[in-house]
Amino acid sequence: MLLASPWRSAARTDTGKVRARNEDAFLDSPEHGLWVVADGMGGHYGGDRASRLIVESLAELPVDCGFDMRLQHLRQCLHWLNRRLGQELTVARGEPRIIGSTVAALLLEGTRAACIWAGDSRCYLWRYGRLYQLTRDHSLLQQLIDVQGISPEQARRHPSANALTRAVGAADKLALDILELQVYPGDAFLLCSDGLYQYVGQETLGYALSLASPSAAVERLFDHALLGTARDNLTAVVIRQ
Repeated sequence: MLLASPWRSAARTDTGKVRARNEDAFLDSPEHGLWVVADGMGGHYGGDRASRLIVESLAELPVDCGFDMRLQHLRQCLHWLNRRLGQELTVARGEPRIIGSTVAALLLEGTRAACIWAGDSRCYLWRYGRLYQLTRDHSLLQQLIDVQGISPEQARRHPSANALTRAVGAADKLALDILELQVYPGDAFLLCSDGLYQYVGQETLGYALSLASPSAAVERLFDHALLGTARDNLTAVVIRQ
């Protein structure tokens, strides 16, 4: 029998104003302490299928084996998905096409938390009135900033700035980043795709996460994002005690 979860959450996804289909997917499972956002690689064949496959596969992982084992299962599942999606690489008109997706997953149990990710979907933490970005984007834009030391404004002008340097299904080997941290009373988390945070500033993100209701926070984020151009799919999951 499942115990009542100390966490409350809300999630929403939207196609946005430009794209014809939604390649984002999410998992909102407070009863299992697991939340996921996956963003299928835009313009690539099967991006929506890849994101759904990630979410559906992670939802089926065992939940009664302890935090460390659950985190290990999560990692193993993503590596297995990377191999599976890589094997489904198809050829159309003589050109190989990648079937891939970003992933950002949050696992919570007691006072322990772990964020695991590949790509540019993000996890944020709101703690004691401050917003922290827990993930670091696996993108050419971030690479240009880190390696060449140029400003974010200059990096965004690069013609391939939005290209990913890591994603599930994009390469033979998948490199995952994992951040473990301790949870404190009042903490709130946000998982989101780049379609959301590109059009919502840090101040709005923080204000939304300060709201007591996860549903109200999600609605605030989408109200703001959809006032703009919303050129990409957008997804957000808000989690708080």
